[in-house]
Amino acid sequence: GENLGSIFPGQKKMEFTFDQPLLSTVQSLLSVPDEMEKLLNAPTRSYVQDTKAMAYTPADVKEYPSSFVFVLDMPGLKAEDIKVQIENGNVLSISGERKRDEHPRQKEKEKEKEEAEAKYLRMERRVGKLMRKFTLPENANADAISAVCQDGVLTVTVPKVPPPEPKKPKTIEVK
Repeated sequence: GENLGSIFPGQKKMEFTFDQPLLSTVQSLLSVPDEMEKLLNAPTRSYVQDTKAMAYTPADVKEYPSSFVFVLDMPGLKAEDIKVQIENGNVLSISGERKRDEHPRQKEKEKEKEEAEAKYLRMERRVGKLMRKFTLPENANADAISAVCQDGVLTVTVPKVPPPEPKKPKTIEVK
């Protein structure tokens, strides 16, 4: 090997010595529990896809006196391509998937030939999974949810459960 002294003339060799307790503290800070490490280093593919899908699915949430309304852009999706579900009793889950090249069906052979000749000059429109999850408040009526998709905009209406009637004072007859 080459002598480092020739590269940095006049540089003194510096050595660091750690006393044992400090070193073990540093090591224990750096060691992460296995489960955490797995999550940090290699999250599952579906987890990554879901996270990306949520980030790319913008939503507006409005509260009205009698309902909550969720408005989401679902570009290029028809009503039958969108899934609206309630998970665990109070999580509103909205998902769909958009595929590339939604032309009306041509004759298959013609289409394949045309596709082989076509090349993308620009590919900016997002395809893939669209997804959002919302935890509903306690006063949401999960049994009466309605969803309408029109012109690529999904509107999900969640009615509120009416507040309980205040109990009227009960008069007890004094005998």
